[in-house]
Amino acid sequence: MSESRGIAAILEQLDGIEQVRASFRTGSLLILHRPGFRDMVLEAVRMLDRQFYGNLEETEPLSSSDEGGLWTGLRGLFGGAFVRSLLPAAARYSLVVLRSMPLILKGMNALCRRRLNVSVLDASAVGVSLLRRDFRTATVITTLLTLGDILEEWTHKRSRESLSDSLMIDIDRIWVRRDGAELQIPFSELRLGDLAVLRMGAVIPVDGVVVEGEGLVNQSAMTGESMPVHRRRGLSVYAGTVIEEGELVVRVTAFDSETRIHKIARMIDESEVLKAEVQSRAEKMADEIVPYSFLLAALTYLATGSALRASSALLVDYSCAIRLATPLAILSAMREGAQRGVLVKGGKFLEALSRANTVVFDKTGTLTVSSPRVAEVVPFGEHDREEILRVAACLEEHFPHSIARAVVRQAEVEGLQHREEHTEVEYAVAHGIVSLWRGKKVLIGSAHFVFEDEGVPCGPTERERIDRALERYSVLYLAMEGELAGILCIEDPLRPDALEVVEALHRDGVERIVLMTGDEERVARSIAERLSIDEFHARMLPDEKTRYVERFRSAGGGVVMVGDGINDSPALSSADVGIAMRSGADIAREVADVVLSDNRLSGIMDARRLGRRTMRKIYRNYTLIVGANTLLLGLGVLGGITPALSALLHNLSTVGSALYALTPVLGRAEQGRFPRGAGVSSHFRPCRGGWR
Repeated sequence: MSESRGIAAILEQLDGIEQVRASFRTGSLLILHRPGFRDMVLEAVRMLDRQFYGNLEETEPLSSSDEGGLWTGLRGLFGGAFVRSLLPAAARYSLVVLRSMPLILKGMNALCRRRLNVSVLDASAVGVSLLRRDFRTATVITTLLTLGDILEEWTHKRSRESLSDSLMIDIDRIWVRRDGAELQIPFSELRLGDLAVLRMGAVIPVDGVVVEGEGLVNQSAMTGESMPVHRRRGLSVYAGTVIEEGELVVRVTAFDSETRIHKIARMIDESEVLKAEVQSRAEKMADEIVPYSFLLAALTYLATGSALRASSALLVDYSCAIRLATPLAILSAMREGAQRGVLVKGGKFLEALSRANTVVFDKTGTLTVSSPRVAEVVPFGEHDREEILRVAACLEEHFPHSIARAVVRQAEVEGLQHREEHTEVEYAVAHGIVSLWRGKKVLIGSAHFVFEDEGVPCGPTERERIDRALERYSVLYLAMEGELAGILCIEDPLRPDALEVVEALHRDGVERIVLMTGDEERVARSIAERLSIDEFHARMLPDEKTRYVERFRSAGGGVVMVGDGINDSPALSSADVGIAMRSGADIAREVADVVLSDNRLSGIMDARRLGRRTMRKIYRNYTLIVGANTLLLGLGVLGGITPALSALLHNLSTVGSALYALTPVLGRAEQGRFPRGAGVSSHFRPCRGGWR
């Protein structure tokens, strides 16, 4: 037995603990306990160290086909049935009674707690069969109930494991550099700070920082980037990515359960406890149906005087299929979403996505790519465009901020050589640079710096052109010898799929699409007009974003917040569903309910379709379950089928509903594809002012 299963077995012996689920992959325990026992459970967990439980075997659990899995369970179930069939009648009947006792005791325990639930119904069906000395029916019931438990446990296990397994790393040994020598050690002996030596073709098994070497790393499994990224000294690498070219020496900062990819797997593994409201309603409805099954059995007996027909009413219930199919449908949807780059952290968020009627977007990094670029270069006077861009790049190439990088990058894209022709910078202030270029005094910076601090004049023609540019861009000003030589228009470009996503949301029935940003009003207005967004609010502080989200929620319907920054985190947490981009801040991804792991904005539509179609599948399954079981009830009460056949058909219908719950809901061709439609009329509210 693995260490995790051994610890779980120890905990299950304690009073008040009903069930313990151990996950070897994530090193976690899910403990289900009775009310009032929480403090005792936490104290017991704190006491669990190696001095308490000794050295348990620390190996990965065997596959489901080898240990407690489907085939082992089925072999035990049907093998035992075959052996019992060879025994004398008296022995067979005694074994039937013994095998029925756990069901009966479970039902009596529920009654003692004043619960009339499915356990009571199962116990009553078995008990009635035993009292009538119908041992064959009792055998069929216990066998089918055991079979149902085996199938339910196996399908749940496979559904959870398939989610986390796709993110896990299977590695036994790793090359490290210690005391100047390279050696291969067991992965279990790896320590923080070790230097891991990783060569071309290797899967990186740790999180760390490159200290030596260069290489191309395929990060698609972690970030969704389609092209390999260049990694060199000082840059980070993550577990689960692959070195396509080169060799890296990486200082280990996290491994095993502390890596980013392992934390994602842990979140998936634990997300089963986040039940959807529809799942909770299903389980509640399943228990609420039980009294009516007893009532129907009593009425049948009073009307017909036949205990056989009355017992048929006890052998068919709606709860088994409802309890099994609903969580399986949610787990299946979460798995399908993960395969499409849409990581949903719980079933309740799928339901909220399906009914949301308001979507709120942040701007920078969400609707835009958060990477400034030069959109236009406008020369004035006798200067030409290439000269303005070349001089600007020459001045900016030694400065690390994003706008400087955008200017230099644009010059490189256009093939403009910008050798260092300027002399030392005379002085630099918060808003610009002053230097000499070919003997001329040149300035580059903000309007305040160029026009007010340096007194450069601006004529009416230049002012008109600048005003038009300011409606859409941020502007960088370049002056030579006291005259305005030109401007560079800087923009944070929209994501390529931003317009399609907004149009698709409108067509999909979203009543209100809102842009909230801390940027200037002119920038927010331009983005909103270009994307046909219904309303926008500029210069928003984090607490103001949160208040607006709460106001939208109080108005009714569901609210989805899409953001990526630290300042978006409170609003993400306040919304019915918070969606974060993979490229966003760590805290934003942490508090978000859905993470677009491939950084594709169109993943929002995938998530919404996934939620709606999953709910549709669940409700369709309800109809099938109720219809099939009602038919079986009717046939049993009317004497059309025997209790044993009724139980068999009932369990077959349960298996069928579970298999249907596991079917995918999104077609492969649908991912991220939206037909363009007509423009949507927009309504703009006045921009909210405030501190930037």
